[in-house]
Amino acid sequence: MLTRIAPYVFVILWSSGFIGSKLGAPDAEPFTFLSVRFLLVLAVLVPLSFLATGQRTLTWSERGHAIVAGTLLHGAYLGGVFWAIRHGMPAGVIALIVSLQPIVTSMLAGLLLGETLTRQHWTGLGLGLVGVVLILGPKLGAALTGSDGINAATMTAAVIALGGITAGTLYQKRFVTGLPIVAGTVWQFIGVLVVIGGAALLFETRAIQWTPRFIFALGWLSFVVSIGAISMLMVLIRDNAVAGISGLFYMTPAVTAVMAYLLFGETMDAVQLAGLVLVSVAVLLIVKVHTKTIEGPHQGRRSA
Repeated sequence: MLTRIAPYVFVILWSSGFIGSKLGAPDAEPFTFLSVRFLLVLAVLVPLSFLATGQRTLTWSERGHAIVAGTLLHGAYLGGVFWAIRHGMPAGVIALIVSLQPIVTSMLAGLLLGETLTRQHWTGLGLGLVGVVLILGPKLGAALTGSDGINAATMTAAVIALGGITAGTLYQKRFVTGLPIVAGTVWQFIGVLVVIGGAALLFETRAIQWTPRFIFALGWLSFVVSIGAISMLMVLIRDNAVAGISGLFYMTPAVTAVMAYLLFGETMDAVQLAGLVLVSVAVLLIVKVHTKTIEGPHQGRRSA
């Protein structure tokens, strides 16, 4: 039961990160915000790595792989999203761009990891993309009308975010799945902190307004998302075909929209609700086909 509900718990936690980012973004610049967040994560994980029993010491090669995966998953992805939003790109636009991740990842998983994709998987991907467009359609239409936030710089940041989450997921599956979760995650955040912290030192004032809203958002993003959700993602990538796990990211805009409705009173019309239903069906299709194959008696974990 825990194995079956884990993907959906991950989606809820991961989606809450966008809400936390919206709460805390006005009080700190993006790279500064992320640097403080990663420092808090390391303050928790480093002691845990020493207390964890039965975990072997990583080789320098393994540490290097973890650093690369962390820089892609946390640095390129989060850095690109935070930077684009900070410089005016509407959240709906970048959410739509990043929502291409399941399709790109599934295509590359077949080429790089040898995962076989079924017709049911591709049907799920298509339904999911249509659902995401329906959910974000109203905001996207308004954003594209005279928005100064959509330019070459913000589009580049959005593409970097898409490339980061895609490449990071594939790299994690290929090189990092054999590492102990806690120790591997520590080195992921050490690597990304060097990159993001350096960007904060070079390009930002590093001023922070320590408002209650910011403190809550920082705590939630650090402990619930960066430790809880990321740890779940590492386990899911380790134990499942990466093409199937990538399909879960279709749920992010839908779940985020529901959270925004509950917390901020943002409305959802009939078209968006239809998109929500489509996304839900799409993810069920993708997860079901991969779960069947992975749990089948004659299939390996890397087939799909």
